Amino acid sequence: MPKAYSRDLRERVSRFVDAGHSRHAAAAHFGVSVSFVVRLMQAWRRTGRLDPKPGGGWRHSKLDPHRSFLLRRIGEKDDITMPELSAELAAKGTNVDPASISRWFIRNGYRFKNVWLARLQVV
Repeated sequence: MPKAYSRDLRERVSRFVDAGHSRHAAAAHFGVSVSFVVRLMQAWRRTGRLDPKPGGGWRHSKLDPHRSFLLRRIGEKDDITMPELSAELAAKGTNVDPASISRWFIRNGYRFKNVWLARLQVV
């Protein structure tokens, strides 16, 4: 995620526009995008603040309500695949990509190592 513009730049841009210049002229003068200036001035007029929006934070996942189901299924069948889990969730009414399930497990601290080669015995 890109870093927010400084408070000083935000103040200079807003003063420039408030002095009667256009948003396009402000963008060209300060070397920023027109959309940045437009959104900055909208926020300034609406809230009277120039602070950037907070970054980061918790992201909602549609798999969070299915946490107990996913962990139970992994416990019952330790070699279940992500496409199989996706199909089971689809049968319950939640359509989700198998890769999303894998990312959800990783984001929640669960790692599953594929050890099928270790189970093969050389004869």
